[in-house]
Amino acid sequence: MNVFLGLGVAGIVLLALSLIFDGILEGLFGGVLDGLFDGLLSLPVVAGFLSMFGFGGAIGLGATGLGAGAATGVGVAAGVAAGWLAWRFSRALMRDQTHATPRGTDLVGTSGSVVTAIPADGYGEVMVRLGGQPVKLAAKSAVPVARGAEIWVEASLSSTSVAVRPVER
Repeated sequence: MNVFLGLGVAGIVLLALSLIFDGILEGLFGGVLDGLFDGLLSLPVVAGFLSMFGFGGAIGLGATGLGAGAATGVGVAAGVAAGWLAWRFSRALMRDQTHATPRGTDLVGTSGSVVTAIPADGYGEVMVRLGGQPVKLAAKSAVPVARGAEIWVEASLSSTSVAVRPVER
């Protein structure tokens, strides 16, 4: 019984370590296992198997009074089920698709307003909307632009600054 409980606790410790040191088992072999088992040897899968093998075996041994061989079979079945679930959940999370990260070039053609006045050939600040969210950026203009004026983004200078021109009415 102590061996099974020790394995269960070792699995929990391994799972905690996998949360702290993400990807360490995969990195130990220098990329040799990349894609070989499609995540079956990931640290969460191994930890899930080990902990459920230990605790399942302890429950099989203590609750049913079966021998060590039958308790080991119960532990292996519980471990395989937990490992499979961990593998399925991690695959689903790793393949989750997100939208592309917005870039400065996505702002070209948007309008906004000046937050800090822009001197001629100098920098000020503008507020534009990207994906419905307000974004404050450094802005440069060839002509002076007063605070509160509406602007049009002409080019992206970097990830945090844009070239603008005032909107004429």
